[in-house]
Amino acid sequence: MSEDDWYSHESAGDGVTLIWESQLKPFYRCNIWHVRGRDRDLLIDSGMGISPLAPHIAAITERPVLAVASHGHVDHIGGHHEFAERAVHAAEASTLAFPDRHNTIADPYMTEAMFLGAPPPGFVVATYCVRPAPATRLLAEGDVIDLGDRVFEVLHLPGHSPGSIALWEAATGILFSGDTVYDGPLIDDFHHSVVEDYVASMERLRRIPARIVHAGHFASFGHARLAALIDEYVASKGRSAD
Repeated sequence: MSEDDWYSHESAGDGVTLIWESQLKPFYRCNIWHVRGRDRDLLIDSGMGISPLAPHIAAITERPVLAVASHGHVDHIGGHHEFAERAVHAAEASTLAFPDRHNTIADPYMTEAMFLGAPPPGFVVATYCVRPAPATRLLAEGDVIDLGDRVFEVLHLPGHSPGSIALWEAATGILFSGDTVYDGPLIDDFHHSVVEDYVASMERLRRIPARIVHAGHFASFGHARLAALIDEYVASKGRSAD
């Protein structure tokens, strides 16, 4: 398998490109989002890191790239070490700097069953760990990521993990939601997940007037589906959405 076979990409409109690891099954691969800006570009998440991502990014942009981690799980931060500028919420900075199989959820998340075919030659699932990638910028609630002609606000949404974030572009109505909400089975039972925080984060997202949601997994969706997913999750915890 060549590096050229590992990643695929397609335009999502609005200057956004979706990149994914095409040799992984949908449940295991995250959505890697590239956003074009005037002065620099934004990369939201970086996949497993099994095959180099930077050459693929270099083929679609010549601008400097800020790599943001929506959170510190193995399927989202594997390629961050390839980029000079890296950002993560302060609550998960230690994970990015000192990743291990426990804090990145490589145990028990990674399995040979995640591949569509055989694992790449020499790749050992049982011992794989992403490489350290200390943040060059720590993010907090309300921070702004400015691309020159586009501005994204950081929303801190703990629950799935302590430092989970979303990025909100009010001018276009685009929400990059990470793993806080996506159109698939949501996970709130990791060792550092907190259901009460997750419910509060969902209730907050219910008030965001998103036109389109580009999530951490599976297909993008509109505001009506966002509201339905939130209401379904909150109801499953015995609550009603605000």
